[in-house]
Amino acid sequence: MTINSLICKTFNKAKKENRPALLTYTVAGDNTKKRSLEILKSISKYADICELGFPHNTPIADGGQIQTSAYRAIKNGIKIDDVFSIANQFKKSKKNKPIILMGYYNMIYQYNENRFIDKCKKSKVDGLIVVDLPYPENKSFSFKCKKKGINFIQLVSPTTSNKRLKKIIKDSHDMVYYISMLSTTGGKLKVAPKKIIERYNNIKSLNKNKNVVIGFGITEKTIKSLKKADGLVVGSAICKGITISINKRQNVVTNVTNIVKKLRNKIK
Repeated sequence: MTINSLICKTFNKAKKENRPALLTYTVAGDNTKKRSLEILKSISKYADICELGFPHNTPIADGGQIQTSAYRAIKNGIKIDDVFSIANQFKKSKKNKPIILMGYYNMIYQYNENRFIDKCKKSKVDGLIVVDLPYPENKSFSFKCKKKGINFIQLVSPTTSNKRLKKIIKDSHDMVYYISMLSTTGGKLKVAPKKIIERYNNIKSLNKNKNVVIGFGITEKTIKSLKKADGLVVGSAICKGITISINKRQNVVTNVTNIVKKLRNKIK
């Protein structure tokens, strides 16, 4: 059930360069709408795919660093339409760079499913991750996304059974997100990279053509040991960089871009 999208083309380009794709995660509107867009544009020089999170006041999957980013954005009054606006403005200057929005279902439900997907399409959004909408409950929503050419990205975890994995992978679009450990984002990597890669290889063995990314617990220290993956997601390390820069009154855009540049250099 592939879409053959810009996301797929981006993974293929990284594979030709014999490296994983680097995916970054930032919270929309942190620490202002304008600054958030500047960060996105700047880090996209080194990131292959940019994930942009909807700020949420009860983010169940997010650790402390991302929660801090989300609270800053909420405090600044960032609403759903502001997130679409940031995504749309980003795509105007970076049309060949995929952008994936990440959020929670209750926010989509309140906004209205069809209206939300239409807005994604109008804003040139390439993909969607809905953290609390698992398979098979997400089948209808996933199908609606596919009809609009938007990748719905399925999540799998260390406890997902092989039987369930097969169904999820069959139903997935151009990318599957493997949560490397049972923890919130930004936690220390409690599982040996070797074990994570073993599990990753098992997922890949079910469909070698499906792009599988690894997320949760990835930092500058651990990224190199996981470079066999199709893609690696870094979020908390970037959000932490934003917080430190704000607290030290340093240039947030420059500092965060340097973090992403270092990460990219580790997986060359």
